[in-house]
Amino acid sequence: MSRTLRSIAVFCGSNTGAGDTYLNAARDLGEAIGKAGVTLVYGGTHKGLMGVLADAALRAGGRVHGVITKRLADQGHLHERLTKHEIVDGMRLRKLRMAEEADAFVALPGGIGTLEEFMEVWTLNQLGDFDKPAGLFDVNGYYQPFMGFIDHMIAERFLPAAHRGSIVLESDPARLLEGLATFERTTVPKWM
Repeated sequence: MSRTLRSIAVFCGSNTGAGDTYLNAARDLGEAIGKAGVTLVYGGTHKGLMGVLADAALRAGGRVHGVITKRLADQGHLHERLTKHEIVDGMRLRKLRMAEEADAFVALPGGIGTLEEFMEVWTLNQLGDFDKPAGLFDVNGYYQPFMGFIDHMIAERFLPAAHRGSIVLESDPARLLEGLATFERTTVPKWM
C-alpha cells in the first residue's frame, strides 16, 4: 500500500543544536520534501532548524505553509518568504491547524516542544482519532535514548510491543519519506 502524501508537518527545534549536524539534516529534509513536491507544514518561524528546513524546501521549489502564534509573530519570528502563512491565537490552535493540514508528521531533533507535538500525533494515531503516519528523523542517533524509554514502557507493560513499530524511525531523509508513504497503521489495541 502506498499513500499519497500531499503535505508533511515537521516539528523541530527553534534552536540549531550543537555543531552543523542538525543544521545539515534540516537542510537535507527540507530539500527532500521540496523536491518530492510535498508541501511542508511547520511552525512558521525563520529561527533555528525551523528556518533552515523552510528555506531548503523553498530553494528546492517546494511549497511551505507556516502556522505561527500571534505572540511569536508579534515578536518578529514570522518567516516572511513562505508560500503561505497563518497567524493563530495560541499553541493549541497552531497544533490543530498543522494536524488538519498534514497527511503525515516528522520530528527532527528539537526540545520539549518538538517532543510534545510529536507525542500528541503519535497518541492520536494510537487512539485511532486519525490515520496519519508519524516518523522520527533520527539524526546522529538523537532519538535512540527516547526509543530506550519507549522500550522501558513496553517492559513495564504500559505500552504493547507492537506500538513501538507504529512510527517510522529513519536516519536518511529519502527512506523516512518512503517509510511514511508506505506506512501501515498498527491495529493492535493499546490496552493490555
